Amino acid sequence: MTQNGSNSTVKLIGTWSSPFALRARIALHLKSVEYEYIEEADVLKSKSDLLLKYNPIHKKVPVLIHGDDSICESLNIVQYVDEAWPSKPSIFPSNPKERAYARFWAHFVDGKCFESIDAVAGAKDDAGRMAAAGNLMESLAALEEAFQKSSKGGEFFGGENIGYVDIACGAIVGPLSVIEAFSGVKFLSTDTTPGLVQWAERFRAHESVKPFMPTVAEFVEFAKQKFSVQ
Repeated sequence: MTQNGSNSTVKLIGTWSSPFALRARIALHLKSVEYEYIEEADVLKSKSDLLLKYNPIHKKVPVLIHGDDSICESLNIVQYVDEAWPSKPSIFPSNPKERAYARFWAHFVDGKCFESIDAVAGAKDDAGRMAAAGNLMESLAALEEAFQKSSKGGEFFGGENIGYVDIACGAIVGPLSVIEAFSGVKFLSTDTTPGLVQWAERFRAHESVKPFMPTVAEFVEFAKQKFSVQ
């Protein structure tokens, strides 16, 4: 395990299908942190005692356990990992302005993008679905512009390496593939978001992402099971 002056054990509670747990796993892998992964097996039906112990407020994954302390919320975990294990590569940019910029787009993803994805998936009629799809398209267009600006010709939002915004945005890749499969609409396309299309391919293939990101088929099958029990 990479060191920060502490030999405390590290554990991560997650689920294989969670785009938020994916963020934590990517951050830990980027930092070469050795940790025990604990799968929250039946999160749709019940919560384990361990999860309820370490995240009694929200009762959700992911939860990072470092020694006797627990850190909740995926973006919070990513930032904690970057600061607790300050070795290279850095996840956050060093420039204060760029750090603020990265936080803004990470919160944009968790607000606007996920809100629109959920609205498309949960729409009750065609009119609602079309309105939600339009909002999602607008959000992705904004992300496309942000990518073109922040990547500076590189492969990722962080330039040549995966950074905080990449990890944040990477969480929508799976959910987008699911609603594309069910709706037949390509929300990421070479016509409207050419940069994001190529970015998503590189992100999926990255060595810190590929071992932990489910395939499109696995995401779709999970979605079918999830909605069948609701």
